[in-house]
Amino acid sequence: MKPNALLVAASFGLALSAASPVSAQNAGQIAAVRNGAHCPRCNLFQADLSNLTLKSKNLAGARLRQADLSTAIMNRTSFAGGDLRDINAYGAVFTGASFARADLTNASFVGAYLQGANLSGAKLLGVNFSGAEMDRATGLKQGQLSQACGDDSTLLPRGLSIPRCR
Repeated sequence: MKPNALLVAASFGLALSAASPVSAQNAGQIAAVRNGAHCPRCNLFQADLSNLTLKSKNLAGARLRQADLSTAIMNRTSFAGGDLRDINAYGAVFTGASFARADLTNASFVGAYLQGANLSGAKLLGVNFSGAEMDRATGLKQGQLSQACGDDSTLLPRGLSIPRCR
């Protein structure tokens, strides 16, 4: 190998070893939550929590990115400050849940029930709220909803509107 090629290869190897490792899901933490445990700041990446009833749980700050929460019932559960990017929450029930300061980028809440849910400071970029019932949700601002989308059946708090999904 030529000296320059050796230097490039060595530099590339150092760069790879210095990169932060990808944080995979934690199967033990997912199993604990599926069994009803509180799990703040847990790594629940790609967890299948669909069809579960998990009421009043503390999942604040948890990483639920790409998790499946479809048709789950998670009333009064705290997801505050969590990473919920790309979740599927189709038809889920989140009465009184807290999503305050959570990152919900590109999440799907199609047909979800969010009455009394706290969405203060939540990042809603690309979120699909088609058919969602959220007219009694709290903490919502027009600027948040302008980055999301819904349809004619999306119920919003009085005075707020949402762009139509394409």
